[in-house]
Amino acid sequence: MSLTLVLPAFDEAARIESALDELFGYLHRRGERARDGSPGAAGLPHRIDVLVIDDGSTDGTADLVCARPEAIAPIDGISLSLIRVPHGGKGAAVRTGMLAAQGDLVIFADADMATPPDQLPLLVAALSETDVALGSRIQPDGSDMRATQPVYRRLLGKAFHALAAAWVIGPVEDTQCGFKGFTRVAAHDLFGRQRVTSIVFDVEVIYLARRRGYRMAVVPIHWYDRRGSRMRMRPGLAVRVAWDLFRIPFVHRRAKRPSGATA
Repeated sequence: MSLTLVLPAFDEAARIESALDELFGYLHRRGERARDGSPGAAGLPHRIDVLVIDDGSTDGTADLVCARPEAIAPIDGISLSLIRVPHGGKGAAVRTGMLAAQGDLVIFADADMATPPDQLPLLVAALSETDVALGSRIQPDGSDMRATQPVYRRLLGKAFHALAAAWVIGPVEDTQCGFKGFTRVAAHDLFGRQRVTSIVFDVEVIYLARRRGYRMAVVPIHWYDRRGSRMRMRPGLAVRVAWDLFRIPFVHRRAKRPSGATA
């Protein structure tokens, strides 16, 4: 069993080194069990490929990634690779990484480690019984880890979710969590069909997964609000988000369940 971890990155020079230190420090302890008795890093595959997709950065992000020792040669079954693409947005960067991934399991996460690496075994475990594992910042007790976000971000998020739920994906409470896992078959199928490259791409992928009949699980995860996001809700972006949400069902109206897929 092998895992590819896809990290889309755009102008992350200020944060990428510390994030990769945190990530690789955890991955190199994958033979250990957590103190609370959970699998901890021991729940991860032996072979792990970390794939950074540099989304047209201009601040030296790529150079910092290439200087890592894991990028020069694999260490303990862990490798680091970089793919440079012209700036096309997070959706385009994630799609590039997911289609390039060769691991049996494929997970994408935010490059700032807003979801700590110790949450990886949760998605890996879920993927032993399902095709798509959706990280969710909403906890089993109903609390929402997004409560630490600024008020305007929470209000925009609620408006977005109401529109997405009504028109596209139904009762998935946290479509925008940047931590999702797939079997390689599901990843290559779904992201090969992805057409939306704006922040709405998560909704499109969930919609497609349902249309294609893949088994899905929602996995509560820990998440921390890492300030420094470059997304600004401008009128042009709001129009694009609304348009992308509107067109998803029409773009994929002919998507059908593949033979052999189970609901």
